[in-house]
Amino acid sequence: MKVSLRELHGPWDCGWALDKHTISSVCIGRDEDGRPIFDTERTEIGEAVYRLKYRGELTQAVPLAQAVAANICPRFARVDAIVPMPASQRRVRQPVGEVAAALGRLLGRPVLHGLLTRRPPAVPMKNLPTKTEKIDAIGDSFGVIDRISGGASRSILLLDDLFDTGATMEAACGALRAYTKIGRIYAAALTWK
Repeated sequence: MKVSLRELHGPWDCGWALDKHTISSVCIGRDEDGRPIFDTERTEIGEAVYRLKYRGELTQAVPLAQAVAANICPRFARVDAIVPMPASQRRVRQPVGEVAAALGRLLGRPVLHGLLTRRPPAVPMKNLPTKTEKIDAIGDSFGVIDRISGGASRSILLLDDLFDTGATMEAACGALRAYTKIGRIYAAALTWK
C-alpha cells in the first residue's frame, strides 16, 4: 500500500501515521431523508480504513497491519506488545482490534486487548470540532486494567485508526503512563484527518 508518513508529536515516545485519510469530499446532493451525500476521494490507506470500519470488510485488516509493520514499526526501538485504542462505538468486531491482531501475528507480539479501557463519550468525537471540546468530552474516561504479568516495564505500541487533534491519543497515554508496567509508549495511527 502507498503511504505518506507523518510524524505525530505528543506525550508518547515516538509516533507516526501512515497517510492522510481523505483527499477531498464534496457534497453532491441529499438522499431521500435529507442527509447529505458526498463524493469522497480517499488515499489508499484511507479507503482501506473506510472499508474496514464502515463496510465491515475484515480483509482490509491484514494489508493495513502489513503497512504499519513495514513503514512504522522499524522507527521504534522495540515493541513488546500492542495495545489497540478502545473503540468509542460498539461493533461486533472492532476495526482497530482487527488490525492490532493482524499486526501482532506479523510481529510475533501479544495484543493486550482490554488493557486500556474507555467509557464511551456522550458525543461522538468526530462531531467535536476543537481539541478543547474533545479534551472536555474525554475527561478521565480512560483507565488501565492490570493485564501484564511480572514487574518489568514493557514498551507498547498504541494503535488507533484516525489521528485528528491528538486529544484521544494524549488521554490514553496519560492513563498508560500511570501504569508502572509500561515503559516506552509508541503511537501509531493508520490515518490522520
